[in-house]
Amino acid sequence: MAGGALPISPCSPPKRFRPPDTPVCRKVTCFSLNSNSKFNIRFKVQFLSGSGVDVLPNCSGHVWRMRSDGKSESYEISKSAPGSFKVKEKLGVDVASEDEFVVPWREGFPKRWTVVILCFSSFLLCNMDRVNMSIAILPMSSEFHWNSTTVGLIQSSFFWGYLLTQIAGGIWADTVGGKRVLAFGVIWWSVATVLTPVAAKLGLPFLLIVRAFMGIGEGVAMPAMNNLLSKWVPVAERSRSLALVYSGMYLGSVTGLAFSPFLIHSYGWPSVFFSFGSLGTVWTALWLNKAYSTPLEDPELGPEEKKLIFQNRVSEEPVKSIPWALILSKAPVWALITCHFCHNWGTFILLTWMPTYYNQVLGFNLTESGLFCVLPWLTMAFSANLGGWIADTLVSKGLSVTTVRKVMQTIGFLGPAFFLSQLSHVDSPAMAVVCMACSQGSDAFSQSGLYSNHQDIAPRYSGVLLGLSNTAGVLAGVFGTAATGYILQHGSWDEVFEVAIGLYLVGTVIWNIFSTGEKIID
Repeated sequence: MAGGALPISPCSPPKRFRPPDTPVCRKVTCFSLNSNSKFNIRFKVQFLSGSGVDVLPNCSGHVWRMRSDGKSESYEISKSAPGSFKVKEKLGVDVASEDEFVVPWREGFPKRWTVVILCFSSFLLCNMDRVNMSIAILPMSSEFHWNSTTVGLIQSSFFWGYLLTQIAGGIWADTVGGKRVLAFGVIWWSVATVLTPVAAKLGLPFLLIVRAFMGIGEGVAMPAMNNLLSKWVPVAERSRSLALVYSGMYLGSVTGLAFSPFLIHSYGWPSVFFSFGSLGTVWTALWLNKAYSTPLEDPELGPEEKKLIFQNRVSEEPVKSIPWALILSKAPVWALITCHFCHNWGTFILLTWMPTYYNQVLGFNLTESGLFCVLPWLTMAFSANLGGWIADTLVSKGLSVTTVRKVMQTIGFLGPAFFLSQLSHVDSPAMAVVCMACSQGSDAFSQSGLYSNHQDIAPRYSGVLLGLSNTAGVLAGVFGTAATGYILQHGSWDEVFEVAIGLYLVGTVIWNIFSTGEKIID
């Protein structure tokens, strides 16, 4: 038949075709979509009878050409409407579409979610390297004869370095790109993790310095990630993407707490730091090969995904200066900073002291402490992604971003406050573990509250803003972790939890009065 329509587009994925009038050639398969330049595209059309044709679009001229595997001659294809080619008489068949598109999963997987998953894996390593000390500190304190105050000092020394790089990491990420900053952070903290056993054997001052150095590396991770996601992820996917990345921290805690006791019993406490720290090299190799700071830098990003990303996006102009006076003049910014402090006080206490609580109060041994600590973090990983899905669904159904952020963060404050208040009334270890798990699980809704709010109110300066608010959060970690050691030496765990509950309640009031989900800084 003359002029049979072959509906193939240069931008189409592989597709199956059937020539209905030819009994021998039952199906035609179009595959091998390769693009080495802007419009240098090759389509392979294969008949089941064994012959085949190559469709070779050439956008520099006006003639499209077809070459058959069975014949050496070329066939002209007249260019008609976009997305359609007309095959001349020598092909001799009509070609009609039948099946669904068949796209290799690696080509069809969104590049923005590749970046999100790599950020997720970096946060997994981040918390693996951080929480291993909370398990290793038990045999280390026995070996080096440390009291509770010294243990609290060691735990808080991490935050000394972590505090230094929050704002600096945000400025660096917003000016030179999140890819470089996050790579630097992972390499830095991985080296510090490996050096921890060496420093501990040299003496307490060396250990404090190395732990502070580790904090320097991990301090840039959150600002860099926030910068990357503000450029790669559309608004409609913001809560889910952030929830997934932060759930990497929770699963990192799960992994670290689950494997640390086994490694300590089998190979000694130094093995935890050597094994976990070495994983950073594998991640860095993948990151440098697959990630880009912005979609514009990625040569493999498809046009449809690029269009999706750039809808409702902020300006791509690089940040040359930070409007500090404007940022610090906004009440929602101060609400974010204050609530970050209130939130992190309770979170970091549980992160660093939970194994000690299980060991000293509930009577669990080292292995049991590590395993029972896993449950709250698993609950957080689940709740963070559930909260992200709920938040994005509510926004897509028309509920204001402000209302969604307030609801999610209120759950993230009042939930932990309630369950921590029950710990003094439970009379069994099992119920105490359940209260801890529920406290952490409700805390994870904060990922769709205050942790998503930086990109809402100041998308261009999200890295700097997260660095600013997380500085307050780190101060909560420094003071809260050290204060817990002091309280435990002179008081009880009930007093530790009462301070955290009070700050959760203060944060709830401030957040609901002053926060917003609208952009207030261009």
